[in-house]
Amino acid sequence: MFTGIVTAIGTITKVENKDDLRVVVSCPWDPAGMDIGASIACSGVCLTVVEKGGEPGDAWFAVDVSGETISRTPQDQWRADRRLNLEPALRLGDELGGHLVTGHVDAVGRIALAEDIGGSTRLEILASEEIAPFIAEKGSITVDGVSLTVNDVEDEPNGDVRFSLNVIPHTGEVTTLGDLSEGDAVNLEIDVLARYLKRMQSLAV
Repeated sequence: MFTGIVTAIGTITKVENKDDLRVVVSCPWDPAGMDIGASIACSGVCLTVVEKGGEPGDAWFAVDVSGETISRTPQDQWRADRRLNLEPALRLGDELGGHLVTGHVDAVGRIALAEDIGGSTRLEILASEEIAPFIAEKGSITVDGVSLTVNDVEDEPNGDVRFSLNVIPHTGEVTTLGDLSEGDAVNLEIDVLARYLKRMQSLAV
């Protein structure tokens, strides 16, 4: 489990085609604090550390990305030089600063609008109708691994959903969200509570 509070930005330095895709990510962490087998959210995708190395402040770790994961994330997600939002798994006693995040991508959204408003960035994201019932005004959503609050929601005529978010300057600086522009694809994970409420509603008599 994660919280959607990014602690570092990593950069993909190497990609190898093996049985799965072996991806090496550089990061400013201490390799001693990363365990083999540990989970790290990489722009909202929960992946397992299979190798690690480097020095404190200049570390790297490797993960295997399955074909299933590749099919559910943006096409250019797993390429060299791609910057990723990183978050280690939540530990007992850690502050829950965002909301509960599983690291499983529900859909890929598309940035429809990115505009500066008083130093902050207003994002409008288009997403498929499959996740429309799970997005609500003032609810939580994870965008590329970042926990954010939905400002407003508008259902499109074709069934898709458009929703807006506000990215404050600090968040834009310490995550990759500050680099987003119109047309970019992002990983979306709906709030786990919304998922269960939808299931309960479907079973209600």
